[in-house]
Amino acid sequence: MFGKVLVANRGEIAIRVMRSLEELGVASVAVYSEPDRDAPHARRADEAYLLGPGPATESYLSVEKILEAAKQSGAEAIHPGYGFLAENAAFARACEEAGIVFIGPPADAIDAMGSKTRARELMKEAGVPIVPGTTEPVDSVEDARKLIADSIGYPVAIKAAGGGGGKGFRVAETEDKLEDAFEGASREGEKFFSDPTVYIERYLPDPRHVEVQVLADSHGNVIHLFERDCSVQRRHQKVIEESPAPAVDPELRERIGRIGTEAARAVGYRSAGTIEGLLADGEYFFLEMNTRVQVEHCVTEMVTGIDIVREQLKIAAGEPLAFGQDDVVIRGHAIECRINAEDASKNFAPAPGRIGSYREPAGPFVRVDSGAEEGYEVLPLYDPMIAKLIVWDVDREASTRRMLRALSEYEIEGLKTLIPFHQALLQTDQWKAGETCRDLVEDRKWLKELAYPPAAKPGEDDTGEKVSHEYAVEVSGRRFDVRVIGPPGGQNGAGAAPAVRQAPRRERKSSGGGGAPGELISPIQGTVLKVAVEQGATVDEGALICVIEAMKMENEITAPSSGTVEQLGISEGGSVATGDTIAVIK
Repeated sequence: MFGKVLVANRGEIAIRVMRSLEELGVASVAVYSEPDRDAPHARRADEAYLLGPGPATESYLSVEKILEAAKQSGAEAIHPGYGFLAENAAFARACEEAGIVFIGPPADAIDAMGSKTRARELMKEAGVPIVPGTTEPVDSVEDARKLIADSIGYPVAIKAAGGGGGKGFRVAETEDKLEDAFEGASREGEKFFSDPTVYIERYLPDPRHVEVQVLADSHGNVIHLFERDCSVQRRHQKVIEESPAPAVDPELRERIGRIGTEAARAVGYRSAGTIEGLLADGEYFFLEMNTRVQVEHCVTEMVTGIDIVREQLKIAAGEPLAFGQDDVVIRGHAIECRINAEDASKNFAPAPGRIGSYREPAGPFVRVDSGAEEGYEVLPLYDPMIAKLIVWDVDREASTRRMLRALSEYEIEGLKTLIPFHQALLQTDQWKAGETCRDLVEDRKWLKELAYPPAAKPGEDDTGEKVSHEYAVEVSGRRFDVRVIGPPGGQNGAGAAPAVRQAPRRERKSSGGGGAPGELISPIQGTVLKVAVEQGATVDEGALICVIEAMKMENEITAPSSGTVEQLGISEGGSVATGDTIAVIK
């Protein structure tokens, strides 16, 4: 086993890896950007090195700076967490050239599966079923239009060839949406993966997203740890995961596991990896392979009792797997909720800020993987995930009850999180029935019911909006819970869940950022990637006005009403702050 390992990531995954290192008796090395100087992951490690100077958003992606920190610290290996470097073949090769072990798969396997088009081609050759579509990159919108008309048909998914984690994924339901989808997928592919090429798949409207966890060592052993269901997503990025998948029976489970191990063997895989797939009408299709540990690996750990990160470390050190396929047993049911700094009521808009008081839930079979604490600032520079809340119980119903109890205990003051969203969704009939809940996640009216109460304004009097506060009082030694109605106070991520309503099946309808009549206000701080209108243009309600990037997400801002763009306060490449006027439409 290694004596010292550098963790080339931040936040909760960095701390997660450090915990396994500590249990193995291995020293840990952290790296950090200037804004993360006092972050929990930097303080927890045995040593920590600054990745500066330079832009904070690029620090954790700097191969040169990370390798320099590894050499300076004497680290024998580097664990990339699940950031973009985890699936970067050039980084894996640079580690090898520097005499440092990359804790992950061989560079050739990353190359093979990192390109989604190449992966689809390999899987097709290996007899693994793939979603209908192209196995070669598509060069232009015109080529895409012809291919779709000739052999695929609408709706289609346009995907970045180097994409993953929901990045570089756009859907064109009709031909008039194709150009925007193509450009958006290509733009994100270039930004996040340095690869603007895209490919096309037939878009399955409401499939289940089911993936299988695999482990492979350097001694020829390849096993799977069963499947996870990650169907609850916003913007094609997961927010709730569970294991086992509610729609998978024992026969299908065996078939999915076989597909996963066959896919890993086909590329000479080594380390932990995930074969992602779509389940529709009983048919399972290969989607892509993520050549790294996944955010949702925790639910698999809870139902199998296997520490996936520890196995990664042991495999990288050359050790064989200590167990075979027949030794892996799935027990009970686990659920994971991603606690993101987002406002679900505003279509999951990023909501960075500083955390006030912070209290994590506890109790039997409750796990919190977090990189946050009281006073921690969730920065707009990075991913919005604050923590992951994972629970286990004997079955799905009991696990859901435990998750609701744990969510009610989670207190995060000072900024908005997805806690109310999770509380509301887990109490719906859709979740109880094991549906994908896509109709809820895309129902703007239902999401708006999850709004936080407005913050109190200085000098606000009794005529202002009222909210309720609950207190415990004692009368003659007996405890009573009372509710007091008064001016709005601070915001608490763990307040009572909004009333649960079953959403009708409906088409998604976009809306703008609010403001005074005619004034379109930015709901977020970020960079303007695209301006879709000009001053003086006539727009319809719901028309795209601009695209703003914040916390690694592209956010489409649309017109709140029809009219003429009388003023335009933004430009492509410029920055915008929360509350700034984007446009005036009258």
